[in-house]
Amino acid sequence: MADPLVQIIELLRPRAVFFKGISAAGAWAVRYSDFGQPGFCAVTEGRCRLAVEGEAPVILEEGDFVLLPATPSFTMSGFEPAAPMRIDPKKAPMPDREVRFGRQDGPADVRQFGGWFTFGSPDAGLLVSLLPGMIHIKGADRLSQIVRLLGEEAARDNIGRDLILERFVEILLIEALRAAPTAQDRPGLLRGLHTPKIAAALRAMHGELQRSWTVPDLARAAGLSRSAFFDRFTTTVGMRPMEYLLSWRMAVAKDLLRGEDISLDEVASRIGYGSASTFSTAFSRHVGLPPGRYMREGLGSAADGH
Repeated sequence: MADPLVQIIELLRPRAVFFKGISAAGAWAVRYSDFGQPGFCAVTEGRCRLAVEGEAPVILEEGDFVLLPATPSFTMSGFEPAAPMRIDPKKAPMPDREVRFGRQDGPADVRQFGGWFTFGSPDAGLLVSLLPGMIHIKGADRLSQIVRLLGEEAARDNIGRDLILERFVEILLIEALRAAPTAQDRPGLLRGLHTPKIAAALRAMHGELQRSWTVPDLARAAGLSRSAFFDRFTTTVGMRPMEYLLSWRMAVAKDLLRGEDISLDEVASRIGYGSASTFSTAFSRHVGLPPGRYMREGLGSAADGH
């Protein structure tokens, strides 16, 4: 049975880029400007406050894990009043040791490991747009262990380091997303995968991408009437069924065009189009340039924005 979440993460190719340890004591606060890349942290000792733009403030405690799929601006602080130090993560140099905020000597009030990564695919928006702005998991022992392993590997310069880091980030993402609380009032992929009838339709789409799916077909896979399925899918996932299917097909098509010496007929067949011409028309309309040109230009700057 196809696992849509795993397929999306594999297609997006997360790549570990930066990892650091952070500790703080006394009066301290830091304000990070909008970053746009996925970021995460695991609290290994103590507690602190976290206020992410667009989200309700939370208290992070030992064992907590936070994933920000697109990392908007946020403030992290202790519990004593302090003017926030402003940091632009796009310009700040990468530290080669643990970062310390607030009082520099004595024991830390909080300690955490965190970092950020990028996606190798230009289709990150497909996943990010369907995820909560902040995923906060309490008592995430398994995730904390993965973060520690990630930190240990990042500190080394051994053979195969980059590949191991990429695999750790994939595991971290999957573990975080399947452990994430399901927000019943927020549409998205996680909510869809936690709703049995909608999850059945998502698995059907991903499992037989080459099939010429229609809304009635997907409704039958979900065990719902056409109208009930359409309304429930749209409300739960935040996209209409065929809109989601088209977005996923085009993401897979771009991946095939980037990575393989493959004919347009073969690409069309793999993603459910009867001919290269119908696929080319749909691709051009969705991406903004024809598949042949996209393939010749590699990633193509025009395509990356879609």
